[in-house]
Amino acid sequence: MKNVLTIGIILFYGMIAYAQSPVGTWKTVDDKSGKEKSHVKIYETKTGKLQGDVVKILTPGREDAKCTKCEGTNKDKPVKGMTLMWGLEKDGDEWIGGHIIDPSNGNQYKCEIRLKDKNTLEVRGYLGISLLGRTQTWTRVN
Repeated sequence: MKNVLTIGIILFYGMIAYAQSPVGTWKTVDDKSGKEKSHVKIYETKTGKLQGDVVKILTPGREDAKCTKCEGTNKDKPVKGMTLMWGLEKDGDEWIGGHIIDPSNGNQYKCEIRLKDKNTLEVRGYLGISLLGRTQTWTRVN
């Protein structure tokens, strides 16, 4: 009986920890226009860091858009399928130390994310220090 109780407690806390994770698919919303733009799937890599890939484009007519303003390996690559964010490490109740690309202008920014609640994710991209950036609010798709 004691073992069953212990396993139950471990599973309960495991579910709580998972529910408070940004792992999953998120709807991105442009912070300036308020328009829905895409779905990004956030997952944990083999190194334990979070990464996010664009899995769906929501803007009509932009489904096959390419990142013409990106540099390096993303230059002229389709936005759908692109790794949009990477390198995020858990630090308390947020994930920090990552990077994010804005496919509309090709710029790369430092990135940190924080769950506002289990279905709302605040994504902050910035240059240099966090004060010099902007925040988008994404909503969980699944």
